[in-house]
Amino acid sequence: MPDLRQPLRALLVTFGFLGLAGIGRSAPPPTLAIAAAADLQAALGEMKAAFAKAHPGTEVAITYGSSGNFYTQLMSRAPFDLFLSADLDYPKKLVAAGLADGSTLFHYSRGRLVLWVPKGSPIPLEQLGMQALLHPAARKVAIANPRHAPYGRAAEAALAKLGLLEAVRPRLVFGENIAQTAQFVQTGAADIGLLALSLAKAPNLAAAGRAFEVPLAAYPALDQGGVLLNHARNRAAALAFRDFLRSPEGAAILRRYGFTTEDR
Repeated sequence: MPDLRQPLRALLVTFGFLGLAGIGRSAPPPTLAIAAAADLQAALGEMKAAFAKAHPGTEVAITYGSSGNFYTQLMSRAPFDLFLSADLDYPKKLVAAGLADGSTLFHYSRGRLVLWVPKGSPIPLEQLGMQALLHPAARKVAIANPRHAPYGRAAEAALAKLGLLEAVRPRLVFGENIAQTAQFVQTGAADIGLLALSLAKAPNLAAAGRAFEVPLAAYPALDQGGVLLNHARNRAAALAFRDFLRSPEGAAILRRYGFTTEDR
């Protein structure tokens, strides 16, 4: 009886049923998909590179945006494995809704606000501090949209606490997230902005501007945390990234960008 294995193999390859690698080889794991708060953009760029060295072969795709918008998307089962939020309440709400694994819920940092101007700005930020918002050159003031961005809510709270909100309100311009807010000030669409310290410490903004840290007592704690989604396609890689984020190496990267887990 003739051996039909080779002709059959050729036929299957021709019609796409077999890869060139051959029968029985398992497919590579899916890419780890992370939804991350925009204030993590600089820190996670470094974190991703360090994680790749520790976990070669694991593909990681990070999408940045406002935590509130991600929460809305994840309530509709958006295709992410891991959610890193600038407000720990959003991951908690996903757990309560039965869409995330409560056993994986974790706190990773506390964010901080700064007032930021470009280096060439005529606003004497270092001398005026928060009163710089009342300087005549502060014609447009950028904050993240408080409807869905935790840093926007913190900025609004700080302005109210310091008695500046009513004076500043007519000049406010809103970024979709804190990264877009930073872009507004950096590109001249706004004159001054309330940004995340983590972005102000990123090399591009640190070289291009001047910052004044908003008093911590002026706004509620920006406790940040994450969770694995129940529909995660790459749970193993998501757990590995979470553990790396909380490791001494991960914590050191976060500290370089102004994140802290210390008490206020």
